[in-house]
Amino acid sequence: MRKVLRFLSTVLAAIALAAALGTLVPRPLWPAASAGQGTRHILVLKNPIHTDIAIPVDNAVRQRFHFLVEAGIPEDIPEVRYIVFGWGGRAFYLETPTWSELKAVPVMKALTLDASVMHVDVAGDIVEPHPDVAGFDIGDDQFAALLDFIEASFQQGPSGPIHIQNAAYSKFDGFFEANGHFNALAGCNTWTAAALRTAGLRTGWWNPLPVSLGWSLRLYN
Repeated sequence: MRKVLRFLSTVLAAIALAAALGTLVPRPLWPAASAGQGTRHILVLKNPIHTDIAIPVDNAVRQRFHFLVEAGIPEDIPEVRYIVFGWGGRAFYLETPTWSELKAVPVMKALTLDASVMHVDVAGDIVEPHPDVAGFDIGDDQFAALLDFIEASFQQGPSGPIHIQNAAYSKFDGFFEANGHFNALAGCNTWTAAALRTAGLRTGWWNPLPVSLGWSLRLYN
């Protein structure tokens, strides 16, 4: 028993060290010349375990993601100011709409290996400043690269992104099959970090949790 406890303590210490280094070591190491400049204002939304990216809409963005309307997500109504994108584990996302519905199997899949999904929601005006909202200004080229990254995260079928039927938290959101596999080391927050790096922002080298991603974004942008 003592050996098991010693092993677990070593593993936890290694994870804590990796998370600390992952926050303090920037990625990329050197800032882009245009970092922090531009007129496109994107938002990173967080809760205790997950982050999303909120994209401001204009006609071009609405047209690019018009497949959402066909899936019942009303991104084309005038009240919508943002489309909110998040990538995550299929079992956990679909089977845990609230904490009270937490189950063992989705948690085990999230910690080991799971298929992935894209969750898409829409929002009106989002208040800033707010503890759970971080805003960043990026240029047009960086904005286009971010949209490319998000679009490439959707798994494509014969007719475009694959909508998961009868899976939603409300009448304004939905789920789609995604590319890539989810696990504890490469999860929703590392996807958010990778997306932000395509937009010219700097993150930590490895950010598995919203708190470490938030710290690195504040440190390096």
